[in-house]
Amino acid sequence: MKKQLSLLAVSLLLLTGCSNGNTANQPDSTTAKPDAKPSVTLTLSAAASLAKPLDTLTADYKKEHPEVTVTVNLGASGTLQKQIEQGAPADLFWSAGKTQMDALEQKGLLADGTRQDLMQNDLVLIRPQNSNTVQTVQDLANPQVKKIALGTPETVPAGTYAKESLTKLNLMSQVEPKAVYGKDVTSVLTYVERADVDAGLVYKTDALGSGKVDIVTTLDASTHSPIVYPLAVLKNSQHLSEAKALEEYLHSAHAQEVLQKAGFTLAAH
Repeated sequence: MKKQLSLLAVSLLLLTGCSNGNTANQPDSTTAKPDAKPSVTLTLSAAASLAKPLDTLTADYKKEHPEVTVTVNLGASGTLQKQIEQGAPADLFWSAGKTQMDALEQKGLLADGTRQDLMQNDLVLIRPQNSNTVQTVQDLANPQVKKIALGTPETVPAGTYAKESLTKLNLMSQVEPKAVYGKDVTSVLTYVERADVDAGLVYKTDALGSGKVDIVTTLDASTHSPIVYPLAVLKNSQHLSEAKALEEYLHSAHAQEVLQKAGFTLAAH
């Protein structure tokens, strides 16, 4: 009997030893895992003419930085400028004109050293597809041309450039009574696409991306101010380091390739 008890005790000791050994080799479920990067949402206020390339660029950026969500606030550059001046939350501003960026810089709203001209665009005269009413810019003065779409000059850079060009060509006085103003360049393009107007003045990139309009001619660059797109991080951003990283990405070779495919040209520095 004593021999049986001794054997039982030895067996129990062996089992206990095996059990302890297995436990020691198992990972500790309480061991802390490396912390994942906190999620961040950035707001990029950008000119409406940047809509298509930004669809691509923000999607590509998300793949590289899954913790960062970029919300794009599109609109007329002048409207976006006013929103930022009034305290609307935004981390970066990408304008279709220098005037709007100048205004923010003068008010001290840009992060130091982040402003840079990224690319340029052209101003083109467009008409609805299958329409022959307008064949030159001078045709805008003809009586048979009833409606011409323009961006609102006070808030839409494309409208400002159009007004400058038409004034330089001595056409603004004839065009103004026929003008149908859009809140941004996308609205102007839509008016022409739907044939609500006989012609319109938009950026080359918008016309190329439409598929529903014909380009009549490119306005001579000497008739208007340079169409430059400056980008900057805003000083009041709650995520300055992440905003600067996004700006750096938008300067990258990949971003430049996407922008050039959309019809933009790189800005001269």
